Amino acid sequence: MKDFWNARYKEESFAYGTKPNEFFKENIDKLSAGKILLPAEGEGRNAVYAARKGWDVTAFDFSEEAKNKTLKLAQQHEVSLNYDIMNVADFSTENIQFDVIGLFFAHFPAHLRQEFHQKVTQVVKTSGYVIFEAFHKNQLNYSSGGPKDLAMLFSVEEVEKEFSGLKILKLEDKIIDLDEGIYHQGKGHVVRMIATKN
Repeated sequence: MKDFWNARYKEESFAYGTKPNEFFKENIDKLSAGKILLPAEGEGRNAVYAARKGWDVTAFDFSEEAKNKTLKLAQQHEVSLNYDIMNVADFSTENIQFDVIGLFFAHFPAHLRQEFHQKVTQVVKTSGYVIFEAFHKNQLNYSSGGPKDLAMLFSVEEVEKEFSGLKILKLEDKIIDLDEGIYHQGKGHVVRMIATKN
């Protein structure tokens, strides 16, 4: 799987574009800048946008090529950020807290993602936010992107369960028009969530 992503991110063009995810942008623009974590961040479109808005950005991905692309994009926009090469299974919750955690199309095997999502609830600060968008299980009916493995896709019920411990402010599934680089194009079915920690 790592080889697949390294090959994709080694391509000259940005696989999912250089503009931030629309749901991320819409919500991050409403918040005061603080510390943000962006796991499975890929080529850095959201990380660089957040850094441009004054956020203290930490991002990670298991692809070395993803980091290379991110640093290239950050240099173009004259911003700095922290980017680690790391697998979600190795993410540690020790001595770190974030005002916002953003998860966008971060699809993992079910056993990994449930454990990781519980870690996310631990490292978001009280009154902080988790902003989430990923493909719904019905995305298998669309050709606009995402894994072809049903177990790696989401239902509203699964998202609610996996982020238990947070207060959900918004949770919906929705058909949207995707225009993110060459690999997210056309109509898609997503699950979106905004949650906070009491």
